[in-house]
Amino acid sequence: MPTVTNIAPDPRQPDHRLIEVDRGRFASLPVETVVDLGLTVGQDVDARTLARLSKLGDAAAAHRAGLRALARRPFAVRELRRKLLQRQHPAAAVDAAIDRLSAAGLVDDARYAQEWVAAKLTRGRGPARLLRDLQAQGVERRLAEDTVRDAMKEEGVDPIEAARAAAQQRAPALRALPPDVGRRRLAAFLLRRGFGGPHLADVVREALSGS
Repeated sequence: MPTVTNIAPDPRQPDHRLIEVDRGRFASLPVETVVDLGLTVGQDVDARTLARLSKLGDAAAAHRAGLRALARRPFAVRELRRKLLQRQHPAAAVDAAIDRLSAAGLVDDARYAQEWVAAKLTRGRGPARLLRDLQAQGVERRLAEDTVRDAMKEEGVDPIEAARAAAQQRAPALRALPPDVGRRRLAAFLLRRGFGGPHLADVVREALSGS
């Protein structure tokens, strides 16, 4: 039967203990978990306890990886989940880590979406592009739509005027082209930026005419 051969402080996490089983590192677990499990050096570990230790260790490892990722930049929940799964953390461990990070307020899609849109809104991106990018990062569509709409309203951003500003910046480089080519390229540029709708043709025409 496997045996706990050492329980030592984790130098990277003072509130964790490194658990060795049969002299091999097995898991790093919170002190309270070690106490709750009643683990002691020399203790034989049955299959059920070993499986529980493995599950807890996987969840703790996924949580640490999530903290490291969040220290570099914010993440939406689904994007962080994808990242942790790509790093080969088990799905159940990832879900447990996400729940723990969410409970601590470290991942929050509503806050993430609000902060992200506020940072991008003044960079010439239209509502469709903002919506697309938020969804690509894992933000649910309804939340993304509400966030973009509310941010544009709060900041007093008129999508048509924003499209005109973006078109006016791009138009000088296109005026030397044949008119139909210039119109196509400017329209494509605006669509990539997230501007569209029935006003698009008028915005393109006005920008290329210099009016």
